[in-house]
This record gives sequence, C-alpha cells and structure tokens, in this order.
Amino acid sequence: MSYATRAGGNLHRKARSSPYPRSSVERRHVPDDKVAWHVEWPEYKPVEYTAAAVLAGPSWADPQIGERGFFPKFNERDGLVDRKSHHGPYEIENGRPRNPAGRTGLEGRGLLGRWGPNHAADPIITRWKRDNYGNKVSHPVSGKSILQLVSIKRKDCGEWAIPGGMVDPGEKISATLKREFGEEAMNSLEKSNAEKKDLEEQLHRLFSQEHLVVYKGYVDDPRNTDNAWMETEAVNYHDETGETMDNLTLEAGDDAGKVKWVEINNKLRLYASHSQFIELVAEKRGAHWSED
Repeated sequence: MSYATRAGGNLHRKARSSPYPRSSVERRHVPDDKVAWHVEWPEYKPVEYTAAAVLAGPSWADPQIGERGFFPKFNERDGLVDRKSHHGPYEIENGRPRNPAGRTGLEGRGLLGRWGPNHAADPIITRWKRDNYGNKVSHPVSGKSILQLVSIKRKDCGEWAIPGGMVDPGEKISATLKREFGEEAMNSLEKSNAEKKDLEEQLHRLFSQEHLVVYKGYVDDPRNTDNAWMETEAVNYHDETGETMDNLTLEAGDDAGKVKWVEINNKLRLYASHSQFIELVAEKRGAHWSED
C-alpha cells in the first residue's frame, strides 16, 4: 500500500521539483499518475545523485550501500540510529530503501545523510495576537482569534520555516525540539556561559507549556529522493496567556538568517510541508486560518 493511501497523504510535489537544492541537477520528470511504485513504468530511469558533502563521510551521514563494513538494519533501530518509518515498514529494492511516498525522479541520497528515513523534529511555538490592552485580537472576517508563530528564515533557501532540525542518534524528540529552537531562534550556540544559563531557564519555561503533537510522518521535502526522505514529529507548544512568550529573547542563529513572530493564516507560505502543520495547529486551537 502506498504512503498516500496508508497515511491519508497527498502526492508529494516538492520532492519532485528541479533543480535539486544547492545543485544544478535536474530530476527525471515523474507525472502524477506514475508516482506510485505499484504503477508499472519499465522505462523509469531516475538520475543518480548524492552530494559531495554527504559522500565525504561526515558523522551524520551513512556510508554508501555496499561499502565495506556497512550493513544497515532497515526498518528497525540500528544501534543509535532509528531506521524505522512513522508509516510502518518500507520496501527494500536492490539493497536500497524505497521512498514510501513514491517516485521522485532521483536516486541516491542527495543532501540527506541517512538511507531511508531521516528523522527531524519541528517545534511550533505559538501565542495569541493581543492588542495594547492585552486582549486577544480577532480577525474581522472569520471572527476567530489570530495565532502568532515563531518563524525563521532559512539561510540555505531563503524560505520562512518552523525552527526545527534533525534528531541526533539516540536523542529523544523532546530534547531535539528544545535544542533546535534554542539554536535557531535564540542563537544558543553563540551565548556566553552566563547567558546560556538564562537562556536555559527561558527554554525550560517555554517547553513546560501545554503542548500537542500535530503530525508524525513523511514530509514533502525538496531534498527527498527515491532512497532517502524526511520524516518529522511536529509539536505545538502554546502559551495561552502570553506571559512566557512575551519574555522570549528571539535571536537568529545556526541555520537561521532571521527570526520573528508571524501571523498564522492560509496566505503564509512556509518551507516544505510546514504550512500544512500550521493549518493543523490553527484547526486544533480554533484559530483564524482563512477568510473563506
């Protein structure tokens, strides 16, 4: 069964876009009716591409399939590396994992370090928009209260995004969410020891807030390939009163060029599948999303 059927997802589109990020590589064109692996397409010959930065063998990347001493345990926890998918077992073809969402027009790993699922975590930090008197602001058309989100501008592509990142081997999702938000939205890596102590207190208060998991699964990411793909757990931390969020010291760091509070609505364009996550948050919080 395909990802789209099993997980209720839509056809991936960003994962079929060209050129591939940070390259001039053009994917093999994959029409909508040939995305699913169960559709026969004997002529399908995708482009092979793995970025030089991945082939250089950094600590966050797997070796090439077939390389001496590399025997990955797909569909299970492989030492500290989690090779399980949120959507259940994925197929292995010729020793390589097969993208559960279907064809992308590109083989290899592209910019992704792991064969198979590459796990990330996305902290969605929200508060209600308030006026100068502290009252929640409602949208004039929908009548629903307006949510605000902490968003970063990614350095690699210039798109606005949720300040998330990759889960380190053996790391708990809760730790990833906290670490990535601190690095990208509060510039924790550049702080002095004294500043880090204050920042850690802010992060503790923030991540002690009410929270809910809004999504776990495949991400339609432009870095995805036939053999490597992004999956994430998106978690919303919401400050109902605004007392914690108002005191946050936002400062872009690590992979972020800018950071700011933005209003959530259906016109907000974000990186990869992030807009879909935001829509889920608005729905679950009963917040404004669309004027329609």
